[in-house]
This record gives sequence, C-alpha cells and structure tokens, in this order.
Amino acid sequence: MSAFSAAESAYMARALRLAARGQYAAHPNPMVGCVLVRDGDIVGEGWHEIAGEAHAEINALTAAGDQAAGATAYVTLEPCSHEGKTPPCAPALIEAGIAEAVIAMSDPFPEVAGEGVAALESAGIGVRKGLMAEAAAELNQGFLSRVQRGRPYVRVKVGASLDGAIAMTSGESQWITGPDARADVQRLRARSGAILTGIGTVLADDPAMNVRRADLDTAGRQPLRAVLDSGLRMPLSAGMLDLPGTTVIYCADDSGRQPLIDAGADVVRVGAEGDYVDAAAVLADLAKRQVNNVLVEAGPIVTGNLLSHRLVDELVIYQAPHIMGSETMSMFQTPGWKALSDRLTVDVSDLRRVGRDIRITVRVVD
Repeated sequence: MSAFSAAESAYMARALRLAARGQYAAHPNPMVGCVLVRDGDIVGEGWHEIAGEAHAEINALTAAGDQAAGATAYVTLEPCSHEGKTPPCAPALIEAGIAEAVIAMSDPFPEVAGEGVAALESAGIGVRKGLMAEAAAELNQGFLSRVQRGRPYVRVKVGASLDGAIAMTSGESQWITGPDARADVQRLRARSGAILTGIGTVLADDPAMNVRRADLDTAGRQPLRAVLDSGLRMPLSAGMLDLPGTTVIYCADDSGRQPLIDAGADVVRVGAEGDYVDAAAVLADLAKRQVNNVLVEAGPIVTGNLLSHRLVDELVIYQAPHIMGSETMSMFQTPGWKALSDRLTVDVSDLRRVGRDIRITVRVVD
C-alpha cells in the first residue's frame, strides 16, 4: 500500500505542473513548485518563476498568508536552507508555521543536500519524501546532470527527410522540415541554457542560434551560444557576434583570439582529440557556467563525434515526409563504427506529429 494518498498525489502533480511553468525563465536554477494545503483545501501555491527572484515556497507562502499556519507543503524539490540570491525557503516555511512537508525529492546541490530537510525536522515539522520522485527528477534532468555528473544534459536536434538525409551533397538544406517543426525548435531553444554548433555550420549558414518566439516568456534570457572551432576560423562578420547574449568559442589553438574577444566573444582554449575540440572538456566548462541543458544544432561531424564519445543523452529528430535520394548527407558521421556492436541503443520516449512532420524523441540507453 502506498504511503501517500490519491489526494496527496494530486497535490504533488499540481506542484509539478506549476514547476514546469518555470521551464524558460528559472534557468540556471531548478524548476520547483509548491502547493500549501490545509484541511483539504489549497490555500496557496507558487513556482519559481524567474532566476534571481522568489522561490516557489516563498510565492506559495505569500499567496497563503496566515492560512499557511498548520498547512502541509507539497514541494517538488527539497527547500533550500542557504542564503543565495534570495533568502532560504526552509526557515520561511518554519516561520510560517506549516505542520508538515511532503517533498518529491532531495536536492543534490551541495549547499542544500539534506540541510533543508534537517532544518524542518529540527523545528518539529514532519517530513515525508519520495512522492512522484521520478517525475520530479525528469523535470529537472538538466540541473541534476550538471550537479551530479559535472556536465549538462545534452539534447541533439536533427531535421531530416524520411530517408535520413539532412542536406544535399551540395550543402543545400533549407528547408527540409516545415514551419511548425521550426517553431517547435524555438521551444527547445528557450528551454536550453546553451546552443552548441560547429564552425562548419557557422561558415555555411551563419546561424543566429537564438530564441525568436515572443510568446515564449524567457524573461529576456537568451541561451549561451557555444561554437566548436578547433582552429579559430570564426569570422568576425558572424551574425551571432552582434546579438544579445554570450558567444563562447571553444578552440585548441587560440593564437588569433584577440580580434574575436574585441568583437565580444569569449574564447576558451581546451584540449584537442585529433582534429576535434575535446567535447567533454567543453561540456565541463559549460557546466561551470551553470548551463543545465545543451541543445546541439550542428552538422553530422559534430553530432557523430558526440555520439561516438557517448556524450548525448537525447535526440529530437524532426522527420519530414519526403525522400531526398542518394546524393545527400546523412544525419551522423561516425567513421569509427564498423560493426553492429558499435551501434548505440536508444529508447523512443515520444512520437508525435508536428505539422506535416514527425517528431521522434529518443533517449540514449547505453
């Protein structure tokens, strides 16, 4: 028999839905929701809306006012107990006089990690954990990846034809997918802390790599733009250098860095693996920059290299309903894969129509 009732599951599900509202603006903080319940009624609720502003618990307490006393707090992540950009939440819950806290999952962030629960329990507040923990972890998979693995969650986006082509051999690729799919990609960008590409894509397409949908409330935040450029061939005329936000160029040879720095870019020298920038080192640096989720929008060489090094967590493939034939470029270049034993096992987690295209989301199992 479950330790939690159906009503409690409904309250936590509500808290998780609230938390998801912060998917565009809470970064780099985790998404958190809080629901306060007293005598079977919701008396206050809130979520972490914008990084640097009040956390979910504070917003819920503000909404509840005096009715928070004696309430049960349903929180998707362990309340913080340390002073950050905002005051800690555990002491606020204690001061408000809540009777109990039901927490979906512990916060692995070193400055929290059990301290929030300990503070509540020391104040005589009952704490129960584990309600809908898997859903809570899914919601913050990027934050958890950064804190626990030292690298962001890596999501590769690909637009391809039905026969797996991403461009003609001439390089022609606009547009393979339809407008609905391209609009959907903007949502992926808005959820990401960084967008990563290779210098080949920059030289061929001069991509902006920014969020261009006004209906996605990012609170003005643009993803960091990361470019893998081992030989530092980034042109000073690249359009992204003139856009708001940060462009980081990762290279193995930084002898020509100063003009790019003068143009507003960050230039970071990392190690090299053959002809490529050390992708693992790049991801480690992005984690230090508090990037939770990376969206890769790159050509087959970069994506193939990431796959070969087992640095991809998820692929989102938009498959268009047409066949491009044999004079094309495939989705990934993995020259080291010679046998079936080299293949990468994935699990299809979502499949749906987006306009005329099919969006296939797969998780890497290996």
